[in-house]
Formats: sequence, structure tokens, C-alpha cells
Amino acid sequence: MLNEHLISFISHLKVVRNLSPHTTKNYKRDITQLINFLEKEVHKWKQVEELHVRNFINKERRRGLNPRSLQRMLSSFRSFFNYLLDEEIIEVNPASEMSAPKSPILLPKALDTDLIKKFLDFKPNGDLEIRDKAIAELLYSSGLRLSELCNLDIDSISIKERSCRVVGKGNKTRDLPIGEKAIQAIRDWILVRNKLSLPNSKAFFLNKNGTRLSTRSVQLRLKRLGRKRGLPAIHPHLLRHSFASHILESSGDLRAVQDMLGHSDIGTTQIYTKLDFQQLSKVYDEAHPRAKKSIKSI
Repeated sequence: MLNEHLISFISHLKVVRNLSPHTTKNYKRDITQLINFLEKEVHKWKQVEELHVRNFINKERRRGLNPRSLQRMLSSFRSFFNYLLDEEIIEVNPASEMSAPKSPILLPKALDTDLIKKFLDFKPNGDLEIRDKAIAELLYSSGLRLSELCNLDIDSISIKERSCRVVGKGNKTRDLPIGEKAIQAIRDWILVRNKLSLPNSKAFFLNKNGTRLSTRSVQLRLKRLGRKRGLPAIHPHLLRHSFASHILESSGDLRAVQDMLGHSDIGTTQIYTKLDFQQLSKVYDEAHPRAKKSIKSI
């Protein structure tokens, strides 16, 4: 039966590769779909050939699945087949030479510094807005992922060192500097937090009931803050993208930005160089006398 090795593979992802529950869930869903497709034709993994996998991918493409999702599926399959290779269940990885359609490069959006100032420069109204201001300032100051922010504990923040310690993907820890504006907002939140906190609560950002703030709550609160400031939808990743773009624009240090964002592959960080080039092109087109399109007289 094809199902018998899936459970051990998922356990391998959790224990050996230390992947998050969300990532392992994606792997399990992708491979389960492949199994359901294959069971009509094969009964052992040794019988699976590249054509079988290709037929499944083509079926999903016809169903309307986008290139990015197809790429994720193929990545899941390759990892699973490599695991079966290591376990000597198969002799060849049937997905090793396959490639999915390329996704168009979508540049991350970033707020310019004027919009950031408009979003962050406000006087909080009440305890929850004091917390929300600290969240927004920290996301933009240090470029945290949403999950990293929500997983912060009280001892993750050092006011004295002006830094925070986050646990990123693959349980990798990194220390990030915190700017002065964010430090001040965090100080204000700590005074409020001490009133809300339940006994023995370790979470740094709390909801009104004194328990750890959820990722969904952060998304909704930032969106609400943005609307109050007359801005388009603000979300945590937009602040992370803005942080990366502005740091790279000012410093030009791609490696430092990679470390601060917690990217294992610098290729992921390099997309921000494309973002900067896009801005440079715009400035060039507007400023250079030979770049402007001539206006034909009627």
C-alpha cells in the first residue's frame, strides 16, 4: 500500500528536519493527493515512474492550479521520494528531473517613508492601541515575521541591549536590533502588559484576556490601525517588506538584510534589489532629460 510510508515521512519532517506544523501539513496534503491519484494504477512506490507524476501535475494544471502551487507540490514529491531513496524503498526519484511552470516574479510591495511616518506617528487611544503601536513599530523596526512576533516571550526583549531574540524557520534563533521609536513604544506597552498579564504568563504580546495574542488578531488590528490613519490595507508582511527595502536602500548591504530577515538563501533576499531597481528606474525616467518620452504636438 502506498499510504504505509507517509506517516513515517511526516514524522521524519517533524523530528529530523524540525519543520513547522503548517509546513508538514502542506507536505501531507500534497502527497495524499498524489497517492489518491496513483492508487488506480500502481500499488508499490517502486512502480511509480516520472510519467505518473507528470500526469498528476498536468491534471492539477488543467484544474486551474497556479504555477506556484504546482512548484510547491513538486518540491513535496521530491522530498518524499528522496526519503524513500534513503530508506531503500525505491531506487530512482521519479520527480528529480521534473520542473513546474515558472511563476511570474511578484515584487513585494513596500510603503514609502512618508506613509510609514503617517502610519506610526500617532498617539495611542487606550491600552490596546498602546500594544498595537508597539507591534507595528517592532515589525517595521526589526523586520520580524508575523509568527516570530506572536511567539515572542517577555524574556525575548532586552530594553538595555535594544534587541530582541526571535526563533525563525527551522527553529533558528537570531538577535535583531530594535530602533529607538520601537523601544519607546515597547516601554509603554510593558507598563500596560503588567496590568493584563496572567500569573506565570510568558507571552510578550497579550490579548485583553491576558493570553498570547494570535496571528489573526495582529492582522486584524493592523488593518484597523491603517484604516484609522486613512491608509490602504496594512498587514505584517507589508511592514517586513518595507523594513527590508528601506534598509537595503540606505545601506546596500544585502548580506546584512539577509541575516536580519532570517533568509537561509540569499536569492530570497535579492528580490529586494529588484524592488530598488524598480524605484531607480522610476527616478531615472522622471529626472533624466534623455529618458523622457517626447510629447508629439497635435
